[in-house]
Amino acid sequence: MELTLIIYRYVLFTAFLFLVLVKLSHSFPSTQGKNLPYLTSDVEEVSGKSFDYIVVGGGTAGCPLAATLSERFSVLVIERGGSPYGNPLVSDKMYYGFPLIQPDEFSSVAQSFVSKDGVESHRGRVLGGSSAINGGFYSRASDDFVKTVGWDEELVKEAYEWVESNIVFKPELTIWQSVVELGLLEAGILPYNGFSMEHIEGTKIGGTLFDEYGIRHTSADLLEIGNPENIIVLLNATVKNIIFHVNGKGNESMVRGVRFIKSDGSTSQTYEAYLNQPENSSSWGDVILSAGALGSPQILLLSGIGPEKHLRNFGIPLVLDLKGVGKEMKDNPGIALLADTKPTHRFPDAPQVAGITKDMKFIVEGGIVPISFNATRMPIAIKLAFPESKGTLELNSTDPRQNPAVEFHYLEKEKDLEECTKMVQLLNKIAGSRSVVLFLGKEPQNNLMSSQDELRNFCKKNVRTYYHYHGGSTVGSVVDDDYKVHGIKGLRVIDGSTFLESPGTNPMATVLMLGRYQGIKIVRERQNTSVSCSPPQL
Repeated sequence: MELTLIIYRYVLFTAFLFLVLVKLSHSFPSTQGKNLPYLTSDVEEVSGKSFDYIVVGGGTAGCPLAATLSERFSVLVIERGGSPYGNPLVSDKMYYGFPLIQPDEFSSVAQSFVSKDGVESHRGRVLGGSSAINGGFYSRASDDFVKTVGWDEELVKEAYEWVESNIVFKPELTIWQSVVELGLLEAGILPYNGFSMEHIEGTKIGGTLFDEYGIRHTSADLLEIGNPENIIVLLNATVKNIIFHVNGKGNESMVRGVRFIKSDGSTSQTYEAYLNQPENSSSWGDVILSAGALGSPQILLLSGIGPEKHLRNFGIPLVLDLKGVGKEMKDNPGIALLADTKPTHRFPDAPQVAGITKDMKFIVEGGIVPISFNATRMPIAIKLAFPESKGTLELNSTDPRQNPAVEFHYLEKEKDLEECTKMVQLLNKIAGSRSVVLFLGKEPQNNLMSSQDELRNFCKKNVRTYYHYHGGSTVGSVVDDDYKVHGIKGLRVIDGSTFLESPGTNPMATVLMLGRYQGIKIVRERQNTSVSCSPPQL
Protein backbone atom coordinates (compact mmCIF):
# COMPACT_ATOMS: atom_id res chain seq x y z
CA MET A 1 0.00 0.00 0.00
CA GLU A 2 2.82 2.43 0.90
CA LEU A 3 4.67 1.68 -2.35
CA THR A 4 1.45 2.23 -4.31
CA LEU A 5 0.97 5.61 -2.63
CA ILE A 6 4.55 6.64 -3.46
CA ILE A 7 4.08 5.68 -7.11
CA TYR A 8 0.74 7.52 -7.23
CA ARG A 9 2.29 10.70 -5.81
CA TYR A 10 5.22 10.42 -8.25
CA VAL A 11 2.82 10.16 -11.19
CA LEU A 12 0.87 13.16 -9.93
CA PHE A 13 4.05 15.18 -9.47
CA THR A 14 5.32 14.25 -12.95
CA ALA A 15 1.98 15.20 -14.48
CA PHE A 16 2.05 18.48 -12.57
CA LEU A 17 5.52 19.33 -13.90
CA PHE A 18 4.43 18.50 -17.43
CA LEU A 19 1.41 20.76 -17.15
CA VAL A 20 3.52 23.58 -15.75
CA LEU A 21 5.94 23.30 -18.67
CA VAL A 22 3.06 23.34 -21.13
CA LYS A 23 1.60 26.39 -19.42
CA LEU A 24 4.92 28.20 -19.42
CA SER A 25 5.40 27.49 -23.11
CA HIS A 26 2.05 29.10 -23.87
CA SER A 27 2.12 31.54 -20.92
CA PHE A 28 -0.83 32.70 -18.89
CA PRO A 29 -3.12 35.00 -20.82
CA SER A 30 -2.11 38.60 -20.32
CA THR A 31 -2.90 41.83 -22.06
CA GLN A 32 0.38 41.54 -23.95
CA GLY A 33 -0.32 40.69 -27.57
CA LYS A 34 -4.07 41.06 -27.17
CA ASN A 35 -6.10 43.61 -29.07
CA LEU A 36 -8.01 44.63 -25.97
CA PRO A 37 -9.64 48.01 -25.37
CA TYR A 38 -8.10 50.52 -23.01
CA LEU A 39 -8.27 49.21 -19.43
CA THR A 40 -7.83 51.56 -16.51
CA SER A 41 -8.50 51.67 -12.77
CA ASP A 42 -7.97 55.44 -12.64
CA VAL A 43 -11.41 56.92 -12.00
CA GLU A 44 -10.09 60.40 -12.82
CA GLU A 45 -9.52 59.33 -16.42
CA VAL A 46 -13.22 58.66 -16.86
CA SER A 47 -14.82 61.15 -14.47
CA GLY A 48 -16.74 63.87 -16.28
CA LYS A 49 -16.44 62.21 -19.70
CA SER A 50 -19.33 61.34 -22.04
CA PHE A 51 -20.05 58.23 -24.11
CA ASP A 52 -22.72 56.95 -26.48
CA TYR A 53 -23.37 53.97 -24.21
CA ILE A 54 -22.47 53.12 -20.63
CA VAL A 55 -22.51 49.41 -19.78
CA VAL A 56 -22.60 48.73 -16.03
CA GLY A 57 -20.92 45.38 -15.45
CA GLY A 58 -18.18 43.86 -17.60
CA GLY A 59 -19.46 40.34 -17.06
CA THR A 60 -20.96 37.49 -19.04
CA ALA A 61 -23.51 39.69 -20.83
CA GLY A 62 -21.77 43.06 -20.58
CA CYS A 63 -18.63 42.20 -22.56
CA PRO A 64 -20.31 40.79 -25.70
CA LEU A 65 -22.80 43.65 -25.51
CA ALA A 66 -20.05 46.29 -25.34
CA ALA A 67 -18.09 44.60 -28.13
CA THR A 68 -21.14 44.69 -30.40
CA LEU A 69 -22.07 48.29 -29.63
CA SER A 70 -18.48 49.39 -30.21
CA GLU A 71 -18.77 48.55 -33.89
CA ARG A 72 -20.60 51.88 -34.27
CA PHE A 73 -20.58 53.70 -30.94
CA SER A 74 -18.35 54.76 -28.08
CA VAL A 75 -18.80 52.60 -25.01
CA LEU A 76 -17.76 52.89 -21.37
CA VAL A 77 -17.76 49.62 -19.44
CA ILE A 78 -17.69 50.01 -15.65
CA GLU A 79 -16.55 46.85 -13.88
CA ARG A 80 -16.43 46.61 -10.08
CA GLY A 81 -13.63 44.02 -10.18
CA GLY A 82 -10.18 43.92 -11.75
CA SER A 83 -8.64 42.35 -14.84
CA PRO A 84 -8.62 38.55 -15.28
CA TYR A 85 -5.46 38.66 -17.37
CA GLY A 86 -2.30 37.34 -15.77
CA ASN A 87 -4.27 35.78 -12.91
CA PRO A 88 -3.77 31.97 -12.92
CA LEU A 89 -6.68 31.48 -10.50
CA VAL A 90 -8.90 32.67 -13.34
CA SER A 91 -7.09 31.49 -16.43
CA ASP A 92 -5.76 28.06 -15.50
CA LYS A 93 -8.00 25.01 -15.27
CA MET A 94 -5.61 23.55 -12.67
CA TYR A 95 -6.99 26.19 -10.28
CA TYR A 96 -10.67 25.70 -11.11
CA GLY A 97 -12.69 26.35 -7.95
CA PHE A 98 -9.87 28.04 -6.03
CA PRO A 99 -11.38 31.56 -6.25
CA LEU A 100 -14.34 30.33 -4.19
CA ILE A 101 -12.22 29.13 -1.26
CA GLN A 102 -11.12 32.43 0.31
CA PRO A 103 -13.06 35.41 -1.05
CA ASP A 104 -12.52 38.77 0.63
CA GLU A 105 -14.71 41.82 1.09
CA PHE A 106 -13.60 44.11 -1.72
CA SER A 107 -10.99 42.68 -4.11
CA SER A 108 -11.31 38.90 -4.68
CA VAL A 109 -12.52 37.73 -8.10
CA ALA A 110 -15.44 35.96 -6.39
CA GLN A 111 -17.69 37.65 -3.87
CA SER A 112 -19.50 35.34 -1.48
CA PHE A 113 -22.98 35.88 -0.12
CA VAL A 114 -25.39 33.92 2.04
CA SER A 115 -29.07 34.06 1.18
CA LYS A 116 -31.64 34.56 3.92
CA ASP A 117 -32.37 30.86 3.41
CA GLY A 118 -28.90 30.18 4.85
CA VAL A 119 -27.42 28.89 1.57
CA GLU A 120 -23.94 30.14 0.63
CA SER A 121 -23.29 31.23 -2.94
CA HIS A 122 -20.91 33.37 -5.01
CA ARG A 123 -20.97 36.02 -7.71
CA GLY A 124 -18.23 37.12 -10.10
CA ARG A 125 -16.27 40.30 -9.35
CA VAL A 126 -13.82 40.54 -12.22
CA LEU A 127 -13.84 41.55 -15.88
CA GLY A 128 -15.53 38.53 -17.45
CA GLY A 129 -17.91 38.12 -14.51
CA SER A 130 -18.99 34.63 -13.58
CA SER A 131 -17.56 33.27 -16.85
CA ALA A 132 -14.19 33.84 -15.15
CA ILE A 133 -14.91 31.71 -12.07
CA ASN A 134 -17.47 29.07 -13.10
CA GLY A 135 -17.04 25.57 -14.53
CA GLY A 136 -16.96 26.87 -18.09
CA PHE A 137 -19.68 24.44 -19.25
CA TYR A 138 -21.32 25.78 -22.44
CA SER A 139 -24.76 24.64 -23.61
CA ARG A 140 -27.43 26.55 -25.50
CA ALA A 141 -31.03 27.14 -24.43
CA SER A 142 -33.72 24.80 -25.71
CA ASP A 143 -35.69 25.71 -28.83
CA ASP A 144 -38.81 25.90 -26.65
CA PHE A 145 -37.18 28.52 -24.42
CA VAL A 146 -36.25 30.69 -27.41
CA LYS A 147 -39.80 30.48 -28.78
CA THR A 148 -41.39 31.17 -25.40
CA VAL A 149 -39.44 34.39 -24.82
CA GLY A 150 -40.16 35.51 -28.39
CA TRP A 151 -36.63 35.98 -29.68
CA ASP A 152 -35.74 36.05 -33.40
CA GLU A 153 -34.58 32.46 -33.92
CA GLU A 154 -32.18 33.25 -36.77
CA LEU A 155 -30.57 36.11 -34.88
CA VAL A 156 -30.27 33.91 -31.78
CA LYS A 157 -28.45 31.27 -33.86
CA GLU A 158 -26.15 33.92 -35.33
CA ALA A 159 -25.37 35.32 -31.87
CA TYR A 160 -24.61 31.89 -30.40
CA GLU A 161 -22.28 31.11 -33.30
CA TRP A 162 -20.45 34.41 -32.85
CA VAL A 163 -19.73 33.53 -29.22
CA GLU A 164 -18.78 29.94 -30.03
CA SER A 165 -16.38 30.86 -32.83
CA ASN A 166 -14.37 33.01 -30.44
CA ILE A 167 -14.28 31.47 -26.95
CA VAL A 168 -15.87 27.99 -26.97
CA PHE A 169 -14.07 24.66 -27.46
CA LYS A 170 -14.79 20.94 -27.75
CA PRO A 171 -13.29 19.28 -24.66
CA GLU A 172 -11.16 16.16 -24.41
CA LEU A 173 -12.76 14.20 -21.60
CA THR A 174 -10.76 13.65 -18.44
CA ILE A 175 -10.85 10.21 -16.83
CA TRP A 176 -13.32 11.31 -14.15
CA GLN A 177 -15.62 12.93 -16.71
CA SER A 178 -15.62 9.68 -18.71
CA VAL A 179 -16.58 7.81 -15.54
CA VAL A 180 -19.40 10.29 -14.80
CA GLU A 181 -20.59 9.92 -18.39
CA LEU A 182 -20.84 6.12 -17.99
CA GLY A 183 -22.52 6.50 -14.62
CA LEU A 184 -25.21 8.75 -16.14
CA LEU A 185 -25.88 6.22 -18.89
CA GLU A 186 -26.01 3.32 -16.42
CA ALA A 187 -28.57 5.28 -14.39
CA GLY A 188 -30.81 5.48 -17.47
CA ILE A 189 -30.23 9.07 -18.63
CA LEU A 190 -30.59 8.27 -22.32
CA PRO A 191 -29.98 8.55 -25.21
CA TYR A 192 -26.28 9.17 -25.56
CA ASN A 193 -25.87 12.32 -27.66
CA GLY A 194 -22.08 12.61 -27.81
CA PHE A 195 -20.78 16.16 -28.22
CA SER A 196 -23.57 18.70 -28.55
CA MET A 197 -24.14 22.34 -27.64
CA GLU A 198 -27.92 21.86 -27.88
CA HIS A 199 -30.14 21.40 -24.84
CA ILE A 200 -31.57 17.93 -25.47
CA GLU A 201 -32.66 14.98 -23.34
CA GLY A 202 -30.02 12.39 -22.55
CA THR A 203 -26.32 12.34 -21.73
CA LYS A 204 -23.99 14.60 -23.65
CA ILE A 205 -20.63 16.31 -23.75
CA GLY A 206 -21.01 20.09 -23.78
CA GLY A 207 -18.79 22.91 -24.98
CA THR A 208 -16.22 24.49 -22.69
CA LEU A 209 -14.45 27.82 -22.17
CA PHE A 210 -11.18 25.94 -21.55
CA ASP A 211 -8.96 25.41 -24.59
CA GLU A 212 -6.73 22.40 -25.30
CA TYR A 213 -4.06 23.77 -22.96
CA GLY A 214 -6.49 24.24 -20.08
CA ILE A 215 -6.59 28.03 -20.47
CA ARG A 216 -9.94 29.69 -19.77
CA HIS A 217 -11.39 32.14 -22.29
CA THR A 218 -13.84 34.46 -20.57
CA SER A 219 -16.40 36.88 -21.94
CA ALA A 220 -13.70 39.58 -21.57
CA ASP A 221 -11.93 38.07 -24.60
CA LEU A 222 -14.92 39.09 -26.71
CA LEU A 223 -14.00 42.75 -26.24
CA GLU A 224 -11.28 42.16 -28.85
CA ILE A 225 -13.85 41.21 -31.47
CA GLY A 226 -15.59 44.57 -31.64
CA ASN A 227 -13.79 47.86 -32.18
CA PRO A 228 -11.49 48.17 -29.13
CA GLU A 229 -10.68 51.78 -30.04
CA ASN A 230 -14.29 52.66 -29.21
CA ILE A 231 -14.26 51.03 -25.74
CA ILE A 232 -12.90 52.19 -22.41
CA VAL A 233 -13.07 49.72 -19.53
CA LEU A 234 -12.99 51.23 -16.06
CA LEU A 235 -11.94 48.56 -13.57
CA ASN A 236 -12.29 48.45 -9.78
CA ALA A 237 -15.15 50.96 -9.80
CA THR A 238 -18.66 50.32 -8.48
CA VAL A 239 -21.71 52.15 -9.78
CA LYS A 240 -23.54 53.88 -6.95
CA ASN A 241 -26.67 54.97 -8.80
CA ILE A 242 -28.04 56.41 -12.02
CA ILE A 243 -28.27 60.13 -12.79
CA PHE A 244 -31.67 61.33 -14.09
CA HIS A 245 -33.32 64.47 -15.23
CA VAL A 246 -37.04 64.92 -15.80
CA ASN A 247 -38.19 65.40 -19.37
CA GLY A 248 -39.76 68.85 -19.63
CA LYS A 249 -42.53 67.49 -21.86
CA GLY A 250 -43.88 65.20 -19.15
CA ASN A 251 -43.09 63.22 -16.07
CA GLU A 252 -40.93 60.57 -17.75
CA SER A 253 -37.45 60.45 -16.27
CA MET A 254 -34.52 60.46 -18.65
CA VAL A 255 -31.14 58.95 -17.87
CA ARG A 256 -28.21 61.35 -17.95
CA GLY A 257 -25.36 59.12 -16.71
CA VAL A 258 -24.07 57.24 -13.66
CA ARG A 259 -22.33 57.91 -10.38
CA PHE A 260 -19.57 55.57 -9.26
CA ILE A 261 -17.03 55.06 -6.49
CA LYS A 262 -13.79 53.14 -6.07
CA SER A 263 -14.43 49.50 -5.19
CA ASP A 264 -11.66 49.17 -2.62
CA GLY A 265 -13.36 51.32 0.01
CA SER A 266 -10.36 53.67 0.19
CA THR A 267 -12.52 56.74 -0.31
CA SER A 268 -16.19 57.68 -0.31
CA GLN A 269 -15.73 60.23 -3.10
CA THR A 270 -18.28 59.97 -5.90
CA TYR A 271 -17.47 60.37 -9.60
CA GLU A 272 -19.73 60.77 -12.63
CA ALA A 273 -19.82 59.73 -16.30
CA TYR A 274 -22.44 60.84 -18.80
CA LEU A 275 -24.24 59.87 -21.97
CA ASN A 276 -23.54 61.93 -25.06
CA GLN A 277 -26.36 64.35 -25.84
CA PRO A 278 -26.86 64.83 -29.58
CA GLU A 279 -29.19 67.62 -30.63
CA ASN A 280 -31.74 65.02 -31.69
CA SER A 281 -32.66 63.62 -28.27
CA SER A 282 -34.49 60.66 -29.83
CA SER A 283 -31.11 59.22 -30.83
CA TRP A 284 -29.53 59.23 -27.38
CA GLY A 285 -27.84 56.07 -26.23
CA ASP A 286 -28.51 54.22 -23.01
CA VAL A 287 -27.13 53.26 -19.66
CA ILE A 288 -27.36 49.46 -19.75
CA LEU A 289 -27.28 47.44 -16.56
CA SER A 290 -25.48 44.12 -17.05
CA ALA A 291 -24.50 43.67 -13.42
CA GLY A 292 -26.14 40.27 -12.94
CA ALA A 293 -29.11 38.87 -11.08
CA LEU A 294 -28.05 40.52 -7.82
CA GLY A 295 -26.31 43.63 -9.14
CA SER A 296 -28.83 44.97 -11.65
CA PRO A 297 -31.92 45.02 -9.40
CA GLN A 298 -29.72 46.39 -6.61
CA ILE A 299 -28.63 49.33 -8.78
CA LEU A 300 -32.23 49.99 -9.82
CA LEU A 301 -33.25 50.17 -6.16
CA LEU A 302 -30.30 52.39 -5.23
CA SER A 303 -31.34 54.70 -8.09
CA GLY A 304 -34.90 55.11 -6.81
CA ILE A 305 -36.58 52.59 -9.12
CA GLY A 306 -38.54 49.96 -7.22
CA PRO A 307 -41.24 49.51 -4.56
CA GLU A 308 -41.84 52.92 -2.96
CA LYS A 309 -42.18 51.64 0.60
CA HIS A 310 -38.87 49.77 0.50
CA LEU A 311 -37.02 52.76 -0.95
CA ARG A 312 -38.50 55.03 1.72
CA ASN A 313 -37.01 52.76 4.42
CA PHE A 314 -33.54 53.65 3.13
CA GLY A 315 -34.22 57.32 2.48
CA ILE A 316 -33.82 56.91 -1.29
CA PRO A 317 -35.75 59.52 -3.33
CA LEU A 318 -38.39 57.84 -5.49
CA VAL A 319 -37.89 58.08 -9.25
CA LEU A 320 -40.40 55.39 -10.25
CA ASP A 321 -42.60 53.10 -8.15
CA LEU A 322 -41.82 49.92 -10.09
CA LYS A 323 -42.98 47.07 -7.88
CA GLY A 324 -41.44 44.26 -9.95
CA VAL A 325 -37.85 45.22 -9.10
CA GLY A 326 -36.38 42.55 -6.85
CA LYS A 327 -39.30 40.16 -7.42
CA GLU A 328 -39.38 36.79 -9.23
CA MET A 329 -35.99 35.82 -7.75
CA LYS A 330 -35.29 32.15 -8.37
CA ASP A 331 -32.40 29.80 -7.78
CA ASN A 332 -32.49 26.24 -9.06
CA PRO A 333 -32.28 24.06 -5.96
CA GLY A 334 -29.47 21.54 -6.08
CA ILE A 335 -28.40 18.46 -4.18
CA ALA A 336 -24.87 17.04 -4.23
CA LEU A 337 -23.60 13.62 -3.27
CA LEU A 338 -19.91 13.09 -2.59
CA ALA A 339 -18.81 10.13 -4.69
CA ASP A 340 -15.55 9.76 -2.77
CA THR A 341 -15.40 8.78 0.89
CA LYS A 342 -12.90 11.34 2.15
CA PRO A 343 -10.87 14.36 0.98
CA THR A 344 -7.92 13.57 -1.28
CA HIS A 345 -5.52 15.57 -3.40
CA ARG A 346 -6.55 15.41 -7.05
CA PHE A 347 -6.40 17.95 -9.84
CA PRO A 348 -9.61 20.02 -9.95
CA ASP A 349 -11.90 18.92 -12.77
CA ALA A 350 -14.59 21.18 -14.26
CA PRO A 351 -17.78 19.56 -15.63
CA GLN A 352 -17.63 18.47 -19.27
CA VAL A 353 -20.58 16.07 -19.30
CA ALA A 354 -24.25 16.62 -18.43
CA GLY A 355 -27.21 14.33 -17.95
CA ILE A 356 -30.57 15.85 -18.90
CA THR A 357 -33.53 13.74 -17.79
CA LYS A 358 -36.94 13.24 -19.40
CA ASP A 359 -38.85 16.50 -19.95
CA MET A 360 -35.57 18.24 -19.02
CA LYS A 361 -36.64 18.33 -15.37
CA PHE A 362 -33.29 17.40 -13.81
CA ILE A 363 -29.73 18.22 -14.84
CA VAL A 364 -26.75 16.29 -13.47
CA GLU A 365 -23.04 17.09 -13.61
CA GLY A 366 -19.96 15.91 -11.77
CA GLY A 367 -16.59 17.44 -11.01
CA ILE A 368 -13.62 17.56 -8.69
CA VAL A 369 -13.58 20.69 -6.55
CA PRO A 370 -11.04 22.04 -4.06
CA ILE A 371 -12.19 22.38 -0.46
CA SER A 372 -8.82 23.80 0.61
CA PHE A 373 -5.50 24.52 -1.07
CA ASN A 374 -4.39 20.89 -0.67
CA ALA A 375 -7.58 18.81 -0.67
CA THR A 376 -10.42 18.07 -3.10
CA ARG A 377 -13.77 16.28 -3.13
CA MET A 378 -15.71 14.63 -5.96
CA PRO A 379 -19.35 15.78 -5.93
CA ILE A 380 -22.02 14.62 -8.33
CA ALA A 381 -24.66 17.33 -8.30
CA ILE A 382 -28.19 17.60 -9.63
CA LYS A 383 -30.51 20.58 -10.04
CA LEU A 384 -34.23 21.09 -10.49
CA ALA A 385 -34.62 22.89 -13.82
CA PHE A 386 -38.07 24.44 -13.30
CA PRO A 387 -38.64 25.30 -9.63
CA GLU A 388 -41.96 26.84 -8.63
CA SER A 389 -40.61 28.45 -5.46
CA LYS A 390 -39.51 32.06 -5.83
CA GLY A 391 -38.28 34.85 -3.61
CA THR A 392 -37.25 38.48 -3.40
CA LEU A 393 -34.24 40.77 -3.38
CA GLU A 394 -34.03 43.87 -1.19
CA LEU A 395 -31.36 46.32 -0.13
CA ASN A 396 -29.21 45.64 2.91
CA SER A 397 -27.66 49.10 2.83
CA THR A 398 -27.07 52.02 0.48
CA ASP A 399 -23.44 50.92 -0.04
CA PRO A 400 -23.39 49.41 -3.56
CA ARG A 401 -20.34 47.28 -2.70
CA GLN A 402 -22.30 45.32 -0.12
CA ASN A 403 -24.47 42.38 -1.20
CA PRO A 404 -28.22 42.95 -1.23
CA ALA A 405 -30.47 40.72 0.87
CA VAL A 406 -31.88 37.87 -1.20
CA GLU A 407 -34.20 35.01 -0.27
CA PHE A 408 -35.04 32.25 -2.74
CA HIS A 409 -37.43 30.15 -0.62
CA TYR A 410 -35.79 26.91 -1.73
CA LEU A 411 -38.23 23.95 -1.85
CA GLU A 412 -41.01 26.03 -0.32
CA LYS A 413 -43.52 24.74 -2.87
CA GLU A 414 -44.61 21.15 -2.27
CA LYS A 415 -43.94 20.15 -5.89
CA ASP A 416 -40.31 21.29 -5.61
CA LEU A 417 -39.83 19.20 -2.48
CA GLU A 418 -41.37 16.13 -4.15
CA GLU A 419 -39.08 16.54 -7.14
CA CYS A 420 -36.09 16.87 -4.83
CA THR A 421 -36.73 13.42 -3.36
CA LYS A 422 -36.57 12.02 -6.90
CA MET A 423 -33.31 13.86 -7.48
CA VAL A 424 -31.76 12.22 -4.41
CA GLN A 425 -32.82 8.77 -5.59
CA LEU A 426 -31.31 9.42 -9.02
CA LEU A 427 -28.03 10.61 -7.47
CA ASN A 428 -27.89 7.38 -5.47
CA LYS A 429 -28.15 5.37 -8.68
CA ILE A 430 -25.39 7.36 -10.40
CA ALA A 431 -23.00 7.32 -7.45
CA GLY A 432 -23.67 3.61 -6.99
CA SER A 433 -23.21 2.77 -10.65
CA ARG A 434 -20.67 0.11 -11.55
CA SER A 435 -18.45 2.62 -13.38
CA VAL A 436 -18.19 5.01 -10.43
CA VAL A 437 -17.70 2.23 -7.88
CA LEU A 438 -14.97 0.53 -9.93
CA PHE A 439 -13.15 3.81 -10.54
CA LEU A 440 -13.09 4.71 -6.86
CA GLY A 441 -12.16 1.17 -5.85
CA LYS A 442 -14.73 0.97 -3.07
CA GLU A 443 -18.37 1.58 -2.34
CA PRO A 444 -19.13 5.32 -2.30
CA GLN A 445 -20.30 7.09 0.81
CA ASN A 446 -24.01 6.38 1.08
CA ASN A 447 -25.83 7.85 4.02
CA LEU A 448 -28.95 8.81 2.13
CA MET A 449 -32.31 7.61 3.38
CA SER A 450 -34.98 5.62 1.59
CA SER A 451 -38.36 6.57 3.09
CA GLN A 452 -40.16 9.62 1.75
CA ASP A 453 -39.96 11.42 5.09
CA GLU A 454 -36.24 10.78 5.33
CA LEU A 455 -35.70 11.90 1.74
CA ARG A 456 -37.70 15.09 2.32
CA ASN A 457 -35.76 15.90 5.46
CA PHE A 458 -32.50 15.23 3.66
CA CYS A 459 -33.52 17.67 0.91
CA LYS A 460 -34.45 20.39 3.38
CA LYS A 461 -31.16 20.05 5.26
CA ASN A 462 -28.87 19.71 2.24
CA VAL A 463 -30.36 21.93 -0.47
CA ARG A 464 -27.64 23.99 -2.12
CA THR A 465 -27.21 26.40 -5.00
CA TYR A 466 -26.27 25.43 -8.54
CA TYR A 467 -25.15 29.08 -9.03
CA HIS A 468 -27.88 29.60 -11.63
CA TYR A 469 -29.92 32.22 -9.75
CA HIS A 470 -31.88 34.64 -11.90
CA GLY A 471 -34.71 37.18 -11.90
CA GLY A 472 -35.17 40.49 -10.14
CA SER A 473 -35.52 42.61 -13.31
CA THR A 474 -37.70 40.31 -15.35
CA VAL A 475 -39.14 40.89 -18.80
CA GLY A 476 -42.71 42.10 -18.46
CA SER A 477 -42.68 43.43 -14.91
CA VAL A 478 -39.49 45.54 -15.08
CA VAL A 479 -38.34 45.69 -18.71
CA ASP A 480 -40.18 45.41 -22.01
CA ASP A 481 -39.39 43.08 -24.91
CA ASP A 482 -36.53 45.38 -25.96
CA TYR A 483 -35.13 45.21 -22.40
CA LYS A 484 -35.94 48.88 -21.78
CA VAL A 485 -36.96 49.71 -18.21
CA HIS A 486 -40.64 50.69 -18.07
CA GLY A 487 -41.23 54.40 -17.59
CA ILE A 488 -37.57 55.43 -17.89
CA LYS A 489 -35.97 56.79 -21.06
CA GLY A 490 -32.42 55.69 -21.80
CA LEU A 491 -32.19 52.73 -19.41
CA ARG A 492 -32.03 49.01 -20.20
CA VAL A 493 -31.24 45.82 -18.34
CA ILE A 494 -29.52 43.05 -20.31
CA ASP A 495 -28.43 40.04 -18.25
CA GLY A 496 -29.73 37.02 -16.34
CA SER A 497 -31.81 39.18 -14.00
CA THR A 498 -34.35 39.45 -16.84
CA PHE A 499 -34.96 35.65 -17.01
CA LEU A 500 -38.05 34.00 -15.57
CA GLU A 501 -36.30 30.62 -15.80
CA SER A 502 -32.71 29.50 -16.18
CA PRO A 503 -32.14 28.56 -19.84
CA GLY A 504 -30.47 25.35 -20.95
CA THR A 505 -28.20 23.07 -19.00
CA ASN A 506 -26.21 26.06 -17.71
CA PRO A 507 -27.34 29.64 -18.41
CA MET A 508 -23.90 31.05 -19.29
CA ALA A 509 -24.17 30.32 -23.03
CA THR A 510 -27.50 32.12 -23.29
CA VAL A 511 -26.34 35.10 -21.22
CA LEU A 512 -23.33 35.44 -23.55
CA MET A 513 -25.64 35.15 -26.54
CA LEU A 514 -28.06 37.70 -25.06
CA GLY A 515 -25.35 40.37 -24.90
CA ARG A 516 -24.53 39.89 -28.57
CA TYR A 517 -28.19 39.52 -29.60
CA GLN A 518 -29.40 42.68 -27.89
CA GLY A 519 -26.32 44.59 -29.04
CA ILE A 520 -27.18 43.78 -32.66
CA LYS A 521 -30.79 44.83 -32.10
CA ILE A 522 -29.73 48.17 -30.60
CA VAL A 523 -27.32 48.87 -33.47
CA ARG A 524 -30.04 48.04 -36.00
CA GLU A 525 -32.52 50.23 -34.11
CA ARG A 526 -30.23 53.21 -34.60
CA GLN A 527 -28.75 52.39 -38.00
CA ASN A 528 -31.06 54.79 -39.83
CA THR A 529 -30.16 57.74 -37.61
CA SER A 530 -27.66 60.34 -38.71
CA VAL A 531 -25.71 60.17 -35.45
CA SER A 532 -22.16 58.96 -35.90
CA CYS A 533 -19.94 57.40 -33.30
CA SER A 534 -18.40 59.75 -30.79
CA PRO A 535 -14.94 58.44 -29.91
CA PRO A 536 -14.19 57.82 -26.25
CA GLN A 537 -12.74 60.80 -24.44
CA LEU A 538 -9.43 60.54 -22.61
